[in-house]
Amino acid sequence: MSGCGSTFRKATIPVDGLASDIIGMLDIHHVVPHVHEEASGPSLTVTSLCRSLSGAGARVTLHVLEPGLAVPCDVALFSYPASLFGTKVGFSREMAAALREVARRADILHNHSLWMMPNVYPAWAIRGTRCRLVTSPRGTLSPWALGQSRWKKRLMWTACQGRAVRASHCLHATSESELQDIRRLGLRAPVALIPNGVDLPDDLPKATRGDGRRRLLFLSRIHPKKGVDLLLEAWRRVEAKCPDWELQVAGPDNGGYLPRMQKLAADLELERVEFSGPAYGAEKARLYRSASLFVLPTRSENFGVAVAEALAHGVPVITTKEAPWQGLETNHCGWWIDCNVDSLADTLLAATRMSEIELKAYGLRGRAWVQQDYSWRRIGAMMLETYLWLLGGGIAPAWVDRIQ
Repeated sequence: MSGCGSTFRKATIPVDGLASDIIGMLDIHHVVPHVHEEASGPSLTVTSLCRSLSGAGARVTLHVLEPGLAVPCDVALFSYPASLFGTKVGFSREMAAALREVARRADILHNHSLWMMPNVYPAWAIRGTRCRLVTSPRGTLSPWALGQSRWKKRLMWTACQGRAVRASHCLHATSESELQDIRRLGLRAPVALIPNGVDLPDDLPKATRGDGRRRLLFLSRIHPKKGVDLLLEAWRRVEAKCPDWELQVAGPDNGGYLPRMQKLAADLELERVEFSGPAYGAEKARLYRSASLFVLPTRSENFGVAVAEALAHGVPVITTKEAPWQGLETNHCGWWIDCNVDSLADTLLAATRMSEIELKAYGLRGRAWVQQDYSWRRIGAMMLETYLWLLGGGIAPAWVDRIQ
């Protein structure tokens, strides 16, 4: 069984009476700076993880900065105001005080992401308590990410973030490459190698198009990291060679990058490119269903939720080796390529020349793969087993990397 960058042992949610009683007694608190209604990135994965833990019987609370949006499935949500001073790093006296109180009785504090004060407060809160701290960097320690606002991050690491990370009893990596990023910084805490999950949609019919064209879909943030510029350059090389295909670029603008990409498309004189804006919920599902091929030419990805979502919808995927999805090749459901225009253009040309039947077979294999390895029920079970090990000791789960 292959996984996203590694092989993961199958986990099962404990079902015997004693284990169920223990899970029901667990008091688990998750902290993430923000939950946005676009339901992507940590806004999606953290809330989905909380939902899966709650569904297994644990008591789960999520702490965020305002505005805090509703979280489904019996997950309590607390949101706190951020100070007008230092809003970019999320100073919140109220959150810091609340987490200190929580840590006196909680079993687990689980922090998600880095580089904001809500990612430091959990380490401060557990001092002098029996509460265990888990930290999920969520891609913030990759070389690409560390290169952005480099000096600000170095300053914050020295001032408080480094000590907060080192106070963690366990770190959480969603891929083998993220585990390597953690170890590269000299962090020696145990690391639980647990991927993100994905919600498998119902078996829905493929959305049809009236003009007979097939769709190449990009669906993610419009951000320099995601490689939209590489995609447009590659599409310029192949557009005339695949007249029955069109490229759709969907996703929210991130930091004013969208107008630059629209100008690039115009400068390249691309004809069959549509920038369609954000897509959430039913509209996002419709876009996946209408696509024959999905592409994410990312420059850095600790997991890549959009890849998993596309596969769950039965769409074959092209992504780069900067994302931990080599399983696309071993499971024969996509292409894992070098991150440059030449590789992308060559792969696009080969993939678009495949018949719809061939691409559908790729997509069905991808859907079967994520159904087996990336269900949120399974991911929640792995995380629960990790929590129980941190609290009770004994033999570490097979997915926990430890430095002797």
